[in-house]
Amino acid sequence: MDPETQKSIDQSKHLLKRISEDSSVPRNIRRAANEAIAVLENEVDSPAVRAQNAISILDEPSQDPNCPNHARTKIWHVSSLLEPIRD
Repeated sequence: MDPETQKSIDQSKHLLKRISEDSSVPRNIRRAANEAIAVLENEVDSPAVRAQNAISILDEPSQDPNCPNHARTKIWHVSSLLEPIRD
């Protein structure tokens, strides 16, 4: 994996960890953040597959009306970091 891809995945995991540890974020959104972290850490799939799977997991929570604005912004940032990752 090239360093740029690794950097994007590491930044994404850091942001998702912050969401998952934020008690002001609803439980279902924290759970989705944890699921996305697990997908990104899965070494079996290629980086592009992991990135797309994480984006897919985060799609629903980003549209949840109960999602606080600061968490939604972080989710969008994670998606923008992961979108350019290709095989």
